[in-house]
Amino acid sequence: MTNHPSDQELLTTLSDLGRQVMSVLDLDELLRKIPQLIARLIDFRAFAVYLVAERSGELRIGYSVGYPDEVARSLRLAPGQALVGAAVREAQPILVNDVLQDPRYVEAVPGTRAELVVPLRRKGRVIGALNLLSDAPGRFTERDVAVLRQFGAHISVAIENARLFERQREHAAMLETLAEIGHEFSSILELHELLRRIAQLTKRIVDYRTFGIFLLDPQAQALEMKLAVKFGEAESLPPVKLGEGIVGYAALHKEAVLAPDVRKDPRYIEAVADVRSELAIPLLVKDRCIGVFDLESPELDAFDNDDVEVLTLLASQAAVAIENARLYETIRANEERLEKELRFAQRVQRAFLPTGPPRRLKGVDLAVRFAPAYELGGDLYDFLCPEPSSLVVAVGDVSGKGVPAALYGAFAGELVRSRTFRRRYTPELSGPASVLSWINGVLHERQLAEYYCTLCYASFDLKRRAVVLSNSGLPYPIRVTAAGCAPIEVSGIPLGAFAGSSYDEARYEMRPGDTFVFCTDGVFEAMDVEGNEFGSERLMRTVGSARRVAIKITA
Repeated sequence: MTNHPSDQELLTTLSDLGRQVMSVLDLDELLRKIPQLIARLIDFRAFAVYLVAERSGELRIGYSVGYPDEVARSLRLAPGQALVGAAVREAQPILVNDVLQDPRYVEAVPGTRAELVVPLRRKGRVIGALNLLSDAPGRFTERDVAVLRQFGAHISVAIENARLFERQREHAAMLETLAEIGHEFSSILELHELLRRIAQLTKRIVDYRTFGIFLLDPQAQALEMKLAVKFGEAESLPPVKLGEGIVGYAALHKEAVLAPDVRKDPRYIEAVADVRSELAIPLLVKDRCIGVFDLESPELDAFDNDDVEVLTLLASQAAVAIENARLYETIRANEERLEKELRFAQRVQRAFLPTGPPRRLKGVDLAVRFAPAYELGGDLYDFLCPEPSSLVVAVGDVSGKGVPAALYGAFAGELVRSRTFRRRYTPELSGPASVLSWINGVLHERQLAEYYCTLCYASFDLKRRAVVLSNSGLPYPIRVTAAGCAPIEVSGIPLGAFAGSSYDEARYEMRPGDTFVFCTDGVFEAMDVEGNEFGSERLMRTVGSARRVAIKITA
C-alpha cells in the first residue's frame, strides 16, 4: 500500500474495527458483528464466516448474511471442497471474479458471480474462513484481499479469545452442575433409584445414545449391568468378565478408555448394533474399582478428552454415592433381620416368665408388671409352687440392658426354677440362702465377670403362715402390715460376682392383710417430666396407701 490519505484513513478504520472485535467475548455476538464491520470496508451481497469443527475438521457456517436458511443450517464442506475448502486447505486467500469459470465453485447463494475467501489463521493453523459473495463479476480487488486479510487477523484473535472465554464459562458452569449433581447423589440412598438418576443427570453433561452402569461382582470377577439406557429406554446386557472388552479393560486397569472408532479397537466386544465410538470410565473408591460407566454412540469420534475429564469427576461422586447406597441397603437388611429376631426374642423372654398365678393357690393375691427399658431387658421374676400350700417368689435384675442381659436373665431364671423344684429331694438345701449360694456358684463358674445378677428369693409357707427370704443385692423388699410399712433390710453380694459367697435369711410371721412388694431399681429410678426420681420413700408411701384403701374396700 502506498501512504496516501485514503490508505491512512483505511488503516485508521482497520485499527478501530480491530479494537471493536477484540472487545467482544461472546462468540455469537462476535460473529453477528463481523459482517457489520466488514461492510464499512467492502461491499458484498452475501457473507458467511465458516468455522472448522474441532473433531471432524469439516467447515460449518457459524453465521451468515444473505444465505438461504436451509443452506446456512446444513452446508458442510471438507477441506479442499469448493472455494472455501480450497482456501482453508491451502491456508491462502482465493479471489475469483467469475465463479462460473472456476470448477471448484459450489453454489450456495443463487446468482453469485464473484467470491472472495480469506482463511482465518491463528498460531499456524486455520480455524475458519471469511467468505464474501457478489452478484457482479469482477466486484472484488486485490486491495480487498489485503484489507480483508488484515482484518481477518484481528477476527482470528477475537474468535480464539471468545472461545477461550466460553470454555472457561462452560467449565465453571460444569463444575457448578457437578456440585449440584453430587449433592443430589448424596441424598439418594436407594440403589436402583440412584442408578436411574445417575443416567438422567449424566445426560446434562455428556450427550449419549447408549449409557450403561456396570457394577463389579468381586466373587464372580464380572461386571454386571445394573442399568442400561438406549434412546431413553431401559436395556439389558449380559455380564462382562473382568479384563474383557473395553468395559472390562477399564475396570481391570482402573483407567478411562476412549475409543473413537470401535472397529479399530481389538478390545471391543459388540453388544449393541451400530456402535461406532465408546467411552468407558471406571468407578473408583479409594483406588478400588466398583464398576464402570459405559457410553456409546453411532457416530465416529463422538467423545473427547473433555468428556473423559468431566465424567471422571462425575464417576468419583457416583462411586461414593453407590457405596453409600449399598451400605445403607446392607444396614437396612440387617436392621430388618435384627428387628425380626428381637421380636422373636421378646416372645421367647416372655415365654420364660409366668403367665399367671399358680393354679389352686388360695388365700393369696398376686400381681406383677414387667416393662423392660429396651426391647429386651435383664429383669426376671417367677412365682412357683414346689409343694402344696407353698409359694416361692423370685425377683431379679441382671446388670446391663438388651440382648446379653436378657440371655443372662433367662439362664438365671432357669436356675431358680431348677433349684426350687429340687427342694423335695434335698430339703436341707432348699432354704433361700442355700438357693442363692448354689446359683452364685453356677453363675461364677460360667466366668461372665462383666455380668452379675441381683436376686431376692422368698419362700412363703401358707400353712404355717411364715415367710423366709434372702437377698443378693436387689432393692429391699417392702413389708406392709397393720403396724406399718417398712423395708426388709436383708442385703447380700450379687450373684456370680465372687465364688463361695454366703447369704443371710430373714423370717417373718404372716397375718391376714400383710403385703409384700418386690421390685427392681427401675421403679426407684423412674423419672417424672421434671426429672425427679420416684424414689424408695415415695414407693413406700404409695404401697402403704394402697393397703389402707384395699382394707377399707374389703371391709
